[in-house]
Amino acid sequence: MAAAAAASHRVFVYGTLMAEEVVRVLIGRAPSSSPAVLPNHQRFSIKGRVYPAILPVDGKEVSGKVFKGITDRELNVLDIFEDEEYVKRTVEISLTDTSEKLLAYAYIWGNQDDPDLYGEWDFEEWKRVHLEDYVKMTQEFMEELEQLEPKTET
Repeated sequence: MAAAAAASHRVFVYGTLMAEEVVRVLIGRAPSSSPAVLPNHQRFSIKGRVYPAILPVDGKEVSGKVFKGITDRELNVLDIFEDEEYVKRTVEISLTDTSEKLLAYAYIWGNQDDPDLYGEWDFEEWKRVHLEDYVKMTQEFMEELEQLEPKTET
């Protein structure tokens, strides 16, 4: 069905997916995006991990960006990449430029009481220290995923 293939989603990203290099490996392109804020949530570092988590926290906000025009297939890749520790939820975000409110998917940390969450996660520091290795890990993830997907080319 052509209509299903043309489905378009918005996804709010706040961590490693803000890096265009990572997203290009996952979905093969840099989707259209706008800076955005997710109110009443907080971004945390996770002990032993290089990526962040967000949880609902009244009065806090998480800055990130919203991808627009994400296809069903691309959303499926992001779902698998984000793993079972995250729960995909529909949230209301505000565009930074216009304050327009939009609904978008966001990946929220599943364990509200996780003792490994602490402090704040710094995107610029992550890019400086971890981006190169993270892109390699993401490429390996996609190679594994492509081996699992049934081939449709003839």
